[in-house]
Parts: sequence; structure tokens; C-alpha cells
Amino acid sequence: MISYYSTNRHAPQVALDQALLQGQAPDRGLYMPTHIPPIATEVRKNMHRLSYPDLAVRLLSPYAQGVFSDDELGDICHDAYNFDVPVEHVCDNRHLLRLDRGPTASFKDFAARFMGRALGRLVARQGRELLILTATSGDTGSAVAHAFSGVPNIRVLVLFPIDEVSDRQRKQMTTLGGNVATVAVDGKFDDCQALVKRAFSDADLQGLNLSSANSINIGRLLPQSVYYAYAAAQVSDVASGEPVVVCIPSGNFGNLMGGMLARQSGLPVARFIAATNINDEVPRFLASGQYQKIEPSLAAISNAMNVGHPSNLARLVDLYGGHIDERGAMLQQPDMERLREVVFGISIDDAQTRQTIRDVYAAHNALLEPHGAVGWAGLDAFLNTEEGAAFHKTPCVSLETAHPAKFPDEIVALLGISPDLPRSLQGLEELPESYGNMSTDYAAFKALLQREYAG
Repeated sequence: MISYYSTNRHAPQVALDQALLQGQAPDRGLYMPTHIPPIATEVRKNMHRLSYPDLAVRLLSPYAQGVFSDDELGDICHDAYNFDVPVEHVCDNRHLLRLDRGPTASFKDFAARFMGRALGRLVARQGRELLILTATSGDTGSAVAHAFSGVPNIRVLVLFPIDEVSDRQRKQMTTLGGNVATVAVDGKFDDCQALVKRAFSDADLQGLNLSSANSINIGRLLPQSVYYAYAAAQVSDVASGEPVVVCIPSGNFGNLMGGMLARQSGLPVARFIAATNINDEVPRFLASGQYQKIEPSLAAISNAMNVGHPSNLARLVDLYGGHIDERGAMLQQPDMERLREVVFGISIDDAQTRQTIRDVYAAHNALLEPHGAVGWAGLDAFLNTEEGAAFHKTPCVSLETAHPAKFPDEIVALLGISPDLPRSLQGLEELPESYGNMSTDYAAFKALLQREYAG
């Protein structure tokens, strides 16, 4: 059975159920698997024939052993993944993996729906209650809110930066009610994330049974690893080891870490392109070897990526033998040469993002939203380097992480068209909202938790 250790290395190893329920390790580190199981030969051989939920069961089964039986895992995955996962050919060897067909039209549905069902089973099995604390820069909050809405014995509190989520992103999480509450914070995503992380390590709040559905929770990364395998199997001969190049719009870097887990398990990914917006702390780190977070984070139209100090950098650094703590102090440098052989970092500004939306629609009739456009532009930039020239005939996949209809103002301004609303967004404008407001003061946040959720 796989155990999970903390990237800060001062907490005991735990089983998957405890890692899921705790979210963050008690030493403020993030949980990582003690080993990454290889993709079974039979699965690799038949991957292109498997449905998405069947592939998820086969890839996640080694991680879940001793916690969920294969039958339970099958129930979780088939219930969670009841929507399409299109791999769209755009031009030449380039494809879009559209991860926007779930109930909140965002890639966050893949992890949130898995976690909602898994944690629901665990709390029922243990006869306990759970309070999910989540910080969001855009899509995480709505995906988590919907995934856990109505789940018995689980309450959800979502913090979001008041000025940096779109109207539709906000309404997706502020119109649910029931066991889901939301608070607008007068600050940045990093402020919201800092409040959540501090609460987890506060001894005074241990009685609240806190957990997280942010990408600090390993339960977010494991299910996200599946769609890399699914996409690769659609565009290349995975069984023979044909490589692929994958570009990932990156903010908190959980999405990239899901891909890294898939690669470590044997998926033939030649390169990952980590495309950020103007919050370029990771591309600069990859280029120079020196890490400096951005405080406060910068606002860009790809708002879910407005992150100045990504939590999951701790996992990426750990994977290559280094150690960075939750404050951003590099305590042990990772093997930068090996890391650069796998990950290429690039920063895309808003002007490039907007131009990419125009160009891709004009040339290929493919509609991107800001995050997907950052990814497509990042892939372009890589393929136009001397290093990238070697991959011009390699199958390439760029991730589209949200539905264009979540950003109607940008699409109308750039293209003069209004994106069709998916069913999940229809009628949203008429629903009444309810959310609180607060500053970035931790004492006020702690008082709110003790007042509303203690006892």
C-alpha cells in the first residue's frame, strides 16, 4: 500500500484516507506518494480503447489500495466522470484537450468531483464531520462548491479575492447555499491561500476537523493525472512509447504536478510547457535557479492563474530532490538540470493572450478563453525555440481549462461573438447570491471559523 509523506519532512507518513481528510500535513508541508506506481502493461496496451472513467479506475487503483476497493473506486469514477472529454485536432500535430465539459465548465471538476465522492464515503464510514476550507482564484471554488453541495456531514467555506473573479465564476459558488458558504476577501488569491494554510496549522482550530479541496490536497492531483494519459492515448501510440508534448496553463501548479505524476508512472511525455501569465516567478526560477515569489500577485485576464507563490512548487521541487518551505524559502536546491530537461517555463502577457484568441479563431475556427490562450501561446513560443524545433512533428496537446462562456466580455470584445452557454451556466444570472466580506486579517478569519463552525 502506498503511503504519503510531507514535503517539509517533519510529519509522519500516512495512508491515503488520512492524507485526503487532512489536506495539508501538520508540518505545513504537502503530501506526496512514497512511490509512484508504473502504468501496467495491459493498461498501456489498451489505453486508447478505454472510456475515461474506466481508465481512471485502472490508473488510480494502485493509489487507492487499502482505502477503496476497485468496486468502490469504480462507483466513484463512473459517477464523477459522466461528461465528455474531447481531444480536438486543431492543426498539423496540435490538439486541444477540452476540460470544460463538466458541471462547472472547468478542469477543476475532474478533481473536485472525485474528491467529493471519495471524502463523502470516508466521513460516512468514520461517522465524522468535515469542514472543507478552500481558497480560489477563479474556478476551484465553483467546482468544489458544486462537488460537495449536499454531501452529508461535510460543510464547505470558499474564500475568493473580490476583484479577481469573473461574475459567472463568482455566481457559480455564491448561489448554492445549503452546506456551502462563500466569503469575498479584500485582497489577492495568495492572501486567501495564506489564510487557509494558517488555519490548518492553528492548534486552536483542530476541533473543527478541517480539510482542503485546494491543490494542496493530494486528492486533487491524483485524479488530474488521468486526463494526461487519456489525451496522450488519443494522439499518439502510447503502447510503443511514442512521445507527446503537453502545454499546461499554470497558476498554482497543481495541474502540472498531476501531469508529472503521470509522467513518473511511465507516460511518454517528452516535455511539459508550463505557461504562466505575467506572474512569472516559476519561469524565472527555471531560467535562473533562483526563486523569488511575487507579492502581491499581479492581476491578469487569465485570473485563475494570478498566483505569486504557487503551493505546488513544493511538490515539483521535492520530486527533483530539493526542499522549499511554505513561505518560499529554498532550503535545498533541486536538480535544476533534470528539471529543465522536462519542464519549459514561459510567461505570456495579456496582449499576447488576447492576440492568441484572435489568431486561433481566425486561422482554425477554434475558440479559446484566456487560460487556454496562455497555453496555446506558450506552446507556440516553445516550438519556435531552437530546442522546440526538434518537436515539430511530435504530437502536441494544449490544455483548455475553462469554457469560453465563463469570460463573455473578453470574447465579445475580441471576436464580436458571444459564446454559446453550456447547460451548466444557463439561468445563472437570475439566481440570488449570498456571500460574506472580510479583510485579510487572520484574527478576523479565525474568529469567523470559531463563531460559525465550532460546536
